Amino acid sequence: MAIGSGLGAQLGLAAEVTYGTYVAPSKFIEFTSESLALKKTTATSSGIAAGRLMALSSRRVVTQREVAGSIAAEVATRGMGLLLQALMGTTVTPVQQGVTTAYLQTHTLADTWGKSLSIQAGVPLTTGVVTDKSFTGCKIISAEFSCEVGGMLTMTLEIDGKDVSEAQPLAVASYVAAAPFHFGQMGLKTGAFGAETALDGVRKVSVKFERPQAVDRFYANQASTKAQPILNELTKVTASIEQDYVATTVDDLHTSDAATSLIWEFIGAEIAPTYNETFRVKLPAVRVDDTPPTVDGPNVVRTSYNLTALYDGTNPVAIEYMSADSTL
Repeated sequence: MAIGSGLGAQLGLAAEVTYGTYVAPSKFIEFTSESLALKKTTATSSGIAAGRLMALSSRRVVTQREVAGSIAAEVATRGMGLLLQALMGTTVTPVQQGVTTAYLQTHTLADTWGKSLSIQAGVPLTTGVVTDKSFTGCKIISAEFSCEVGGMLTMTLEIDGKDVSEAQPLAVASYVAAAPFHFGQMGLKTGAFGAETALDGVRKVSVKFERPQAVDRFYANQASTKAQPILNELTKVTASIEQDYVATTVDDLHTSDAATSLIWEFIGAEIAPTYNETFRVKLPAVRVDDTPPTVDGPNVVRTSYNLTALYDGTNPVAIEYMSADSTL
């Protein structure tokens, strides 16, 4: 019997073969919160019947079913591959580094068609019984990664899904040994692509990926559920940097509106000689939107810059993930 609170909860993932067709979880992640829920569109007959003052319960119908919500978690040194693939769209096979136990995943932006997940949430009753909610057709609409002084690297994922079932067997959760990436491992570099150098004074970084999709594809013959969403707008990638004013590097970029390559990375423990646990975001061309530093009292001058990532015409936006995972 599990603990009758959120301490007994679990979250499992699996890549789907067919959009909306349930696949039992193969990976379980540690998470801080999840808000996935069924959204129903209902209609109730407004027909008049002699002497009846309220609509009959039997004349209420469900016309649409879909899933929406979010997942918040720390980015761990293992087990993140399925989520990164669903976000970025590239079909990824981890590449073994030499003859070591280190494997590199390179996730570049691509069409997310066919990259849906089944997500099973185990939600405990106060009795300790864990109820099953199995969400199918889950697509990642946006993801924000963030880390600040003294903190962990966290992510918040916005999810759109097709449907939910409470009839699937609750999978037995199992976890691989992993640690979260954290501020002490964080580095930020800017400069010409391939020759980026460390940026000093950085206190906080956030990067958000938005993958807008047509999520309203409700058609006849679909039993009130949607067809698979389709990318329908340009991907938007934005970043923010909180920095003490120790150099004019970013300030100058704001003034000139010149592009720079930005690499945000976390280098963790050694997996094998010369290969370390790594989470790296590569944005080959970012431009600074705002805000130049200003003085507000006697304290150290500190500012937050907002940046927009664009395509440089050659090098793709990418997330690199080095871990001991030989599969996603």
